[in-house]
Amino acid sequence: MAQANVNIRMDEELKKQFVKFCDDVGMNMTTAVCVFAKAVVAQQRFPFEIKANDTTKQAMKNVEKGANMSKSFDSVKSLMKDLNAED
Repeated sequence: MAQANVNIRMDEELKKQFVKFCDDVGMNMTTAVCVFAKAVVAQQRFPFEIKANDTTKQAMKNVEKGANMSKSFDSVKSLMKDLNAED
């Protein structure tokens, strides 16, 4: 089966903790995310309970509005210009 890349953004400290957990159970992040995706597809639900709190609700509103999201670009040239810009 063909492979596809998936890019995700997460808090740096969360990533460190997740990598440590994955190491502790003998897998890498890619394998862990694939295990999660397979469980979601097989069960047709998240394999754990999800409860919304104020932070979650605000994040969902931001996504709906497109607020506080990553930048978007209409060309590779504009993306590269932004990537190479001095902050």
